[in-house]
Amino acid sequence: MSMQTIERLESAVRGYVRTFPCVFTHARGARLTDEDGREYIDFFAGAGVMNYGHNHPALKTALLEYLAEDHIVHSLDMATAAKIRFLERFEEVILKPRNMDYRVQFPGPTGTNAVEAALKLARKVTGRERVISFTNAFHGMTLGSLAVTGNAFKRAGAGVPLSHTTLMPFDSYLDVADEQSLQLLEAVLGDEGSGMDKPAAAIIETVQAEGGVNVARMEWLRELAAILKRHDVLLIVDDIQVGCGRTGPFFSFEAAGIQPDIICLSKSLSGFGLPLAITLMRPELDVWEPGEHNGTFRGHNPAFVTATAALGFWADDQLEREVARKAALVEARLAALVDAIPVQASARGRGLIQGIEFEDRTLAAKASREAFANGLIIETAGVDDQVLKLLPPLTIADADLEAGLRIMEAAVKKVAAKAAPGRKVA
Repeated sequence: MSMQTIERLESAVRGYVRTFPCVFTHARGARLTDEDGREYIDFFAGAGVMNYGHNHPALKTALLEYLAEDHIVHSLDMATAAKIRFLERFEEVILKPRNMDYRVQFPGPTGTNAVEAALKLARKVTGRERVISFTNAFHGMTLGSLAVTGNAFKRAGAGVPLSHTTLMPFDSYLDVADEQSLQLLEAVLGDEGSGMDKPAAAIIETVQAEGGVNVARMEWLRELAAILKRHDVLLIVDDIQVGCGRTGPFFSFEAAGIQPDIICLSKSLSGFGLPLAITLMRPELDVWEPGEHNGTFRGHNPAFVTATAALGFWADDQLEREVARKAALVEARLAALVDAIPVQASARGRGLIQGIEFEDRTLAAKASREAFANGLIIETAGVDDQVLKLLPPLTIADADLEAGLRIMEAAVKKVAAKAAPGRKVA
């Protein structure tokens, strides 16, 4: 096999294959193997799709048994046994233990489908057009999702005006001690002279993954939810990348003690890398007419099967505790690393989405390339790719986590030393 085929036939829009230029053939757990038999530790996890690792045996067995018995693969939104089992298990394992009462919509196979459905529903329920989004947000690549995305490069790809949204500062965006972004939001919502039409909703990521691993404080999230409720504005939480246990609990907002009006899930929901997305809404918000929002691939039954099997990880709190333990280890290692290098950098993150932001905005990409050359797949994030972003599978073995951290540390120290010649690396 050859990369020349990719270069000859695949569109120039391709991205990750440029960052990780090899032909992968196999994957298991937290390791990928290329066509030459070389293994790579995975600190990328399919941009948050592979929370339970690659080809997890329990999920693979459930999928193969389902397919071997000629069960339904595609069903639009017709009733199937696989869908019913998923819905019942999701209610049993996720919703009921958290005292959550939500309807489940299958909007289409991807995260941006879930966001588009959430935006449309909020506008339909309230009769209002405007949606509040936040600086550095990323919600998807279709037009509605792009309109609530902050990244100028991504937005420009739309080729048309992106309207009916208002951007507000995310937590700590102003980077000052007396940051008052929520006071600004409440003032604007409550002042008829502010020029803002009353919005239908606000959409938020509790951790802005693509935006640079920007973490909202729990108290900020609680106050945001309270302000929106006071002003009769719906709260949409986009938990597509940082849900399904990425921050520890199944939902990333649980520690804040809030229950959003609408929740978007995708990526690791299927548990196996199969496309699956859902939009959750409070029952009284479920005002859709039959077929008013649909999609050909919203009944992907193999994904229902693996998602149902993956919910077994949430039958107790073992995985949540494991994520907390590994997260503490990663946090300590990143803190020590930024103290040891001779360049300005800071660590940030929550759970098993963490990163290092470099003042020299070229260093994260250089560290990623150096790490890849030494057997570690790790991506960058942020508007200028200035953050080296760790996103390992939640189930990564301790030995693989340690080996990956060592490669990452060596890569960061090497590029930092080159950026600051003459200054000592600790």
